Amino acid sequence: MVSILRKERRVVEHFRAVGATSPATARRLDDLHERHTLGLRRLRNRAVIRESSPEHFYLDEEVWHALGRTRRRVSIVVLVLIVLLIIGVLGVSRLIAPS
Repeated sequence: MVSILRKERRVVEHFRAVGATSPATARRLDDLHERHTLGLRRLRNRAVIRESSPEHFYLDEEVWHALGRTRRRVSIVVLVLIVLLIIGVLGVSRLIAPS
């Protein structure tokens, strides 16, 4: 998972570096020297990389930041659920343990 996120960040940094951050500054993937990688596919599926006109793409910064916030929230919820599960298991094991 970390590797996939790293690939996504690399794509985002590439689009930022060439200034393809709005429909007006959208670029062709060939001009960006960007291949159809896993990171690019995932970002296109999540509308972070958008097509403004045929074959011209740009980074939607607002969607990128929203995706980051959503991922952080999901991570926190998963962490809280894991902690609650551990507390529940410890509580049940104390009830079951012989005195």
